[in-house]
Amino acid sequence: MSDTGAAPAHESRAGADAPQQTERRKPTVRRRRGGPGMFWSVLAWVVGIGFFFPVLWMVLTAFKQEGDAYTDPPKLFFTPTLDQFSAVLDSGIGTTLLNSTFATAVSTILVLLLGLPAAFALSLRPVRRTQDALFFFIGTKMLPVVAAIVPLYVIVGDIGLLDNIWALVILYTAMNLPIAVWMMRSFFLEVPSELLEAASMDGASTWTGVREVILPLVSPGIAATALICVIFSWNEFFFAVNLTAVQAQTIPVFLVGFITGEGLYWARLSAAAVLTALPVVLAGWIAQNKLVRGLSFGAIK
Repeated sequence: MSDTGAAPAHESRAGADAPQQTERRKPTVRRRRGGPGMFWSVLAWVVGIGFFFPVLWMVLTAFKQEGDAYTDPPKLFFTPTLDQFSAVLDSGIGTTLLNSTFATAVSTILVLLLGLPAAFALSLRPVRRTQDALFFFIGTKMLPVVAAIVPLYVIVGDIGLLDNIWALVILYTAMNLPIAVWMMRSFFLEVPSELLEAASMDGASTWTGVREVILPLVSPGIAATALICVIFSWNEFFFAVNLTAVQAQTIPVFLVGFITGEGLYWARLSAAAVLTALPVVLAGWIAQNKLVRGLSFGAIK
């Protein structure tokens, strides 16, 4: 009887000591995890600020007078002004914005219309010599652009599209189509082919199954592909500067106009760059949810 009564007392003492030991160990575990985590967090913030600082400095310079933009050391405290933005808007940026918007939007739509069927055929419904087709697509990106500009200039001139926005639309479509096919194919490959088979067994046609089942699943990837095509087309300079002059001038060519023999207008150029970057930044901000899902599509099973 004495042994029976002693066992519960021992277990009660051990149970009373267990929470104290657990509470003593918790701070040690937290300190071990918090050390490296804090270091990487601080490092990430430093790297992020380092990458963002040129953009911040460009925005600050856009609100300066030209005299304040040239000071050495740079002025951190100044009286903000909108004179540079007014000068840029008065210099004819509206036409170039329309040209860039038209070329970017139309070329991106054409890339999606042509790239979606190709990516679908090369993933869920592969054709013969699929790998050869893929390498052909990506091989067109290996040729340096400067090596093709002379024959392109001759061809564009012969068909009467010099200084015509449609020439840029065609070239931007051809430029972005290989990358779009490769990206969208990787997104289609993450979709189980059994879904399309199940839709066909329920009586849905191939087009209905793709539209109702496949496209909603890969829509984040399509959005990411479209945004990358928009960025590439919006920032393209080489084709635009060689194949356009006045009527089809785009934003990158317009920005070069601020580099003159009189000098470089830093404040005005910064204001023009801010206005130029706003449409792409807004597009990325609007599509940020789908963009993040698209870039990480298939990373987590």
